[in-house]
Amino acid sequence: MLDSIPFETILNRILELPPLVLWAFFCFSNFLENIFPPWPGDTVTVFSGFISSSEHSPISFIAVIFATYVGNLLGALTMYYFGERFLLFLKETKIPFLSKLYHEENLRKTLVWFRKFEIVVVLVSRFSAGIRFFVSIVAGMSKMNIIKFVILYSIAISLWCGILLFAGSFVGSNWNQIIVILSYYNRTIGVILFIIFVTIMVQILRKRNTKLT
Repeated sequence: MLDSIPFETILNRILELPPLVLWAFFCFSNFLENIFPPWPGDTVTVFSGFISSSEHSPISFIAVIFATYVGNLLGALTMYYFGERFLLFLKETKIPFLSKLYHEENLRKTLVWFRKFEIVVVLVSRFSAGIRFFVSIVAGMSKMNIIKFVILYSIAISLWCGILLFAGSFVGSNWNQIIVILSYYNRTIGVILFIIFVTIMVQILRKRNTKLT
C-alpha cells in the first residue's frame, strides 16, 4: 500500500505534523529501541536527521538531537533499574524455569568481569542494538554508579547517534543509503558476537570436561 504512495507525498505529510508530535515520536523511538531491540531505532534516527535538514522542516536539528538524547537516556535508565529489580526477582522467585536462570557462581563471575571493564563496555554498547540492551541491564545488576553510567552512556549516545544524525542530515534524500550500510554493519557485528559467544561456550565446555576427567 505504502509502496504505491510517492515518497514526496509521504514526506510532505510528515513535514505538516506539529513540531511537538515529531519531537515526541523521535524521542519515543529512541526510548523504545533501548527496551525492545527489534525496533529499527537507528533507521528512525537517520531519518530524523534527514527530516530536520529538509526544506520547511517544522523541527530543528538541535531539537532532534535533544529528542535523541532524552529518549536514549530514559530507555537506558529504564533497563538499568529493570536489571536491578530483575536480579532480586531471580534470587527470590519460586518459578522453576526462572529459578534455573539464577546460577550464583556464573552470575558473580559475569558481574565481576563487567565491573572490571564497565567503562569500555558501556561506551561501546551504543554501537550495537543487541549489546546496548543487555549492558544497561547488567549495569543495573552490578549496581554500577548511576552518575558514572549516565556520563558514559551520554558519551556513547553522542558518538553513535551523532554519526547517524549528521549522516542523515548530509546525505539528504539519499538517507536510505545509510540504512543499507547500517544493515551490513549490524550483520557484521552480529557475526562477530556469535563467534565470540561460540568461542566462550566452547571454552566453558572444555573446562567442565577437564574437571570431570
